[in-house]
Amino acid sequence: MPLALIVGVGDGLSASLARRLADRGYDLVLAARDTEKLAELAAETDAVTAACDAAEPEQVEALFATVDRLEAPLSVAVYNPSARVRGPLVELAPEDVRRALDVTAFGAFLVARQAARRMLEAGSGTILFTGASAGVKGFARSAPFAMGKFALRGLAQSMARELHPQGVHVGHVVIDGAIRNPGRTEPADSPDSMLDPDAVAEAYLQLIGQQRSAWAWEIELRPWVERF
Repeated sequence: MPLALIVGVGDGLSASLARRLADRGYDLVLAARDTEKLAELAAETDAVTAACDAAEPEQVEALFATVDRLEAPLSVAVYNPSARVRGPLVELAPEDVRRALDVTAFGAFLVARQAARRMLEAGSGTILFTGASAGVKGFARSAPFAMGKFALRGLAQSMARELHPQGVHVGHVVIDGAIRNPGRTEPADSPDSMLDPDAVAEAYLQLIGQQRSAWAWEIELRPWVERF
């Protein structure tokens, strides 16, 4: 069976994507810093869970050792983690900014590096990154998030140009708006003003299923009422 790895799993987009991949016949590895919260989803999707702080190289190596032990071809890898630090530029703590960049961008590099090694050997695979509108335009009082998401987008674009000719599909998904989840829903008088995680997951599946003669390296998703 093909294998899919999702890094940074929560109860919103990642959970929706895990369910849909499982329905498509994928074996799953679900990674998060806290795996206890994944127990119900893992049971539902028959997934393997792995504790991983994606910003730590040794933990990413251990994660992929778990992937390798399953002895299935790694067909899909999705990177979701990000970290926000808000506030006036002159008041930001350097250590907080560095941590945000590590989670949002450096961790993406670490995971993508390991995934690409395996997919290049197989000659196929899909690596997807969850981006944000902050990776296209920087907002006031949100410099660290913009820095991380701009770096993530640059990583994805560079990887696509390098890896597409070698058979590995790389995609970057710009999420422009808030994603609905069990703890965050839109007002009753503003239906569909937030992104439905199931709809976003469906867009990821469409990327995964694209034929190589028409690969997209980037798509943007936003609710119908979102300004851009």
